[in-house]
Amino acid sequence: MLKTLLITGGAGFIGSHVVRLFVNKYPNYKIINLDALTYAGNLENLKDIDQKSNYVFEKGDITDENYIFDLFKKYDFDGVIHLAAESHVDRSISNPLEFLKTNIFGTVTLLNAAKEIWKDHFDNKRFYHVSTDEVYGSLDNGGFFTETTAYDPKSPYSASKAGSDHFVRAYANTYNLPIVISNCSNNYGPNQFPEKLIPLFINNIQNNKPLPVYGKGENIRDWLYVVDHARAIDDVYHKGKTGETYNIGGFNEWKNIDLIKVICKTMDEKLGREAGTSEKLITYVTDRAGHDLRYAIDATKITKDLGWKPSLQFEEGISKTIDWYLENEEWLKNVTSGAYQEYYDEMYDKRD
Repeated sequence: MLKTLLITGGAGFIGSHVVRLFVNKYPNYKIINLDALTYAGNLENLKDIDQKSNYVFEKGDITDENYIFDLFKKYDFDGVIHLAAESHVDRSISNPLEFLKTNIFGTVTLLNAAKEIWKDHFDNKRFYHVSTDEVYGSLDNGGFFTETTAYDPKSPYSASKAGSDHFVRAYANTYNLPIVISNCSNNYGPNQFPEKLIPLFINNIQNNKPLPVYGKGENIRDWLYVVDHARAIDDVYHKGKTGETYNIGGFNEWKNIDLIKVICKTMDEKLGREAGTSEKLITYVTDRAGHDLRYAIDATKITKDLGWKPSLQFEEGISKTIDWYLENEEWLKNVTSGAYQEYYDEMYDKRD
């Protein structure tokens, strides 16, 4: 049965892996990738599927109400996987209004379109909102985030994602919109924008630049390989129970400083440098404002109910990730120089 599925933010880091998985795995689906191509959107991430017959790219803004309604009418979507978001905590601290606009207003715009266009036939429809574990706050005294953990966001970013989560649940409760939500831990892997910790440090080590570590590097995160996350999104979309929330974690808790030392050691080995060379680049800087101490996901529910589990432990995942960046220096060069933003003009404007 032919289905038409909207994936928002599909040119971003996580979104591109989800789009690729769905396009390749489900030839009977028509995948519409909607992305505004802001700084984190990169169509080079998807050049391997760009010519697939079941893939369509749409450049647009999820906060543009008229555009979003027209898009829903044009394609008559059977489902939505909503990943489009502003996601970098440091950027949220300097510009919280941009996060409110995209993450809350943009989500509500999509919800309104789904509610109105689907209102007479909610059967077999699904609005899947992809969120973050940061909505739960900080685990200072042990334990794990579960699907019933109370929300306690600490940054403008996490507050905006918490707000969008609440709106999704409110639309389910008020309008019976068929929704599912997932909250994931920190992602890493190929195609990640290099302002994030792991690709930033890989790039800096290659170029012998300082490795800035917040505070003493004692903050703890649970790390999830992005391909495993895409698999989990596939499972939640197709097998998740309507109205439910699923936490997705990698069972990989690491202190930032320990993770950084693993990156340094692995990079030294792969670059043929003397052991300890990269660690000398570590520089401790003033801690981030409101920096949560620890995040840790209990992913028992998705494992038990949907049969998902991560395929990689961190050491294997980080080795694969480093290999990808070392083998794709042109991609990294295009991103750091800004040249990647010309890809849309080269590939899509010529088609018009």
